[in-house]
Amino acid sequence: MRLIILGPPGAGKGTQATRVAARLGIPAISTGDIFRANIKNETELGRQVKDILASGGYVTDEITNAIVRDRLREADAEGGFLLDGYPRTLAQVDALDAMLAEDGHALDAVLELTVDEDAVVHRLLKRAEIEGRADDTEEVIRERQAIYRRETAPLADVYAGRELLVQVDGMGEVDEVTSRIDDALKGARRS
Repeated sequence: MRLIILGPPGAGKGTQATRVAARLGIPAISTGDIFRANIKNETELGRQVKDILASGGYVTDEITNAIVRDRLREADAEGGFLLDGYPRTLAQVDALDAMLAEDGHALDAVLELTVDEDAVVHRLLKRAEIEGRADDTEEVIRERQAIYRRETAPLADVYAGRELLVQVDGMGEVDEVTSRIDDALKGARRS
């Protein structure tokens, strides 16, 4: 399957993407993880995006599209993938459509985890404390939520119009959410 998982920062996309991808035997591709790894390794890309991420912003479409294009061309993604953190903008939707069309592929479904924003902010502040994430202050978290609502949430409408959107309640225990996603995907599989 070729999937996207949407939801605001802190909705549990990364956790669920890893679980769902493992069940389906496809790679979970997280642009956030790619960016953080480059920052940690102090690569050229890492230096470019470090300040952007620290302020709560998003990396430019040009950089992100290039990274995703390269990653989707790796052998393990040939049979499918689950994208987490991409696309974030309407321009990235168009870029992904073009990438998939070049290879004769299409998306099977777009999962959207729906969550309560205040609960997510609390969850992220707790994670920041536990993991020592300096970029997860309440101000930055709320800014990321606002950017998500403004730039990424409209993608759900695009994918709903294409009959690809599958909304899943992202609140509750991790296993409960995973079970809801598994049930939702059973109806989304294309023949």
